[in-house]
Amino acid sequence: MDVTCSAARFYGTEVDYPTAGSGYFEDHPTFGRRWVSNGRLDARRQQEAEDSALPQWRDHAAARVVLTSTGVRLLPLGAREWMPFDHALLTGVAAEPPAVVLSYSTCAPLLLSGPAAPWLGVAIEHLRHGAA
Repeated sequence: MDVTCSAARFYGTEVDYPTAGSGYFEDHPTFGRRWVSNGRLDARRQQEAEDSALPQWRDHAAARVVLTSTGVRLLPLGAREWMPFDHALLTGVAAEPPAVVLSYSTCAPLLLSGPAAPWLGVAIEHLRHGAA
């Protein structure tokens, strides 16, 4: 099976804190021109950095998805190499129409969405468990 889906991965990242403090220059009558820091803005930027590092669906892209007897192969739009997701490492399949979430023991979960995604979920379950 060879289809096109939207794909995303679910993971967190390291926090990338802002390096420069925020503030403004002030011309003070006694102290002259000086930098006045803005602690509230710095705290907000730090919180935004922490929030953006939390686990979430990332790397959203249209992708070519090929289902084989050994696994799912994913080629995101503009990529040159296929990403392999082997059935042997699959730990769960969750249908969330019109999407399917594939969980693996060695990597971040994979979200496939679009018209073909529910059918992919059924086909993957069939390949994992056979005809019951």
